[in-house]
Amino acid sequence: MIQMTFQVPDELAERIEPLGNWLPTIIELSLVGFKTMATVTASEVIEFLSGNPTPERVLGYHVSENAQTRLQRLLALNEAGLISEMEQSELDELQQVEHILILLKARVATQHQ
Repeated sequence: MIQMTFQVPDELAERIEPLGNWLPTIIELSLVGFKTMATVTASEVIEFLSGNPTPERVLGYHVSENAQTRLQRLLALNEAGLISEMEQSELDELQQVEHILILLKARVATQHQ
């Protein structure tokens, strides 16, 4: 892992300091380049991490029921071959969010054994 040092304005430093260990994941989610409603789910995750959750809360975290329902619907449409191009883009983005969450939970689990 690479350690980075950078300068930010004092006001921004005060806002990001409490994010601590979650900052790399928040940055990763921010860099996905969402073009669909998957941004709502990514925002949920960022909001959750911004609350500086304990490792236990991170391990038990799940996106909202609405986000889970939307993902299930998109998966069903995809499986049936009825998914539109825009829905496919949203599904791809939601799967990126899910992948990032899996990696985060694996990292947290490894660090807190």
